[in-house]
Amino acid sequence: MADPVIVGVDAVPSMAGTVDWAADEARLRGTRLRLVHAWLPQPEDTPDAQSNALVRRVAEQLVAELTAHAAARHPELDVSSQIVLDGPRTALAALSRTATLLVLGARGSGGFPGLLAGSTSLYLAASAHCPVVVVPADWDGGTDRTGGVAVGVRGKDSASAPLSFGFEAAERRELPLRVVHAWRNPLLLGHGHALPPVYEKGQIADEQNRLVAEILAGWRQRYPDVTVEVDTAHSGAARHLVELSATERLLVLGRHGSPQGIVGRLGSVSQAVVHHSRCPVAVLPHHD
Repeated sequence: MADPVIVGVDAVPSMAGTVDWAADEARLRGTRLRLVHAWLPQPEDTPDAQSNALVRRVAEQLVAELTAHAAARHPELDVSSQIVLDGPRTALAALSRTATLLVLGARGSGGFPGLLAGSTSLYLAASAHCPVVVVPADWDGGTDRTGGVAVGVRGKDSASAPLSFGFEAAERRELPLRVVHAWRNPLLLGHGHALPPVYEKGQIADEQNRLVAEILAGWRQRYPDVTVEVDTAHSGAARHLVELSATERLLVLGRHGSPQGIVGRLGSVSQAVVHHSRCPVAVLPHHD
């Protein structure tokens, strides 16, 4: 049987939208859905250990209610649940090895309402072994939105996984696909100083359009039923993608980060988009 879609659930009122997204995705993929709540009990030799039994009962009730919610949404779906006695980061990272997709809620903290994703979501988006989708807490399904699936691409060497995921998602949902490439004019460097760039009008834009055409070579033929729009924007990538998240139903990105530091693997653009997006964001690991 195909690997399941795993959704991490937490004891917050806004989890229903995340579970709905994961259940819909599992149904579209024809695979199983597993709800996982990870919780690390307090050591028995500490005063806080007396709360373990209560916390466990609350967790069991939460998981049971959300499991019943998912099963009622799609009665034909194979839905199961699991409580893991471990920290959420460790537990979900390990489970991502055998998942087709890991779905998380975006629950920020620290008093910054503009930062929508919490540290656990960022950590797993940067380190999971499978694609990770982070769903905004107030996500309502996006049925009233005008857009479809948007894929951010940077260069030919890193576009394959995001494009594959994006085309398949658009095809399953019968939605259009927007291929987004944001760019800025390069600076000229001379004697340690940045010099004003001097280019013929439209030269850089034409080069970027040719790059996207090369990146997309063959993809339209593989997915003939998907309507494709190319969006080459003279803008910062994170800013443009966050703006698109107000109308699109799914954003798809690669990690594009450096291996130094876990969250660093996510890359600055992906971090910013996961933090601020108003629609679900899929983050693809390099090896997919």
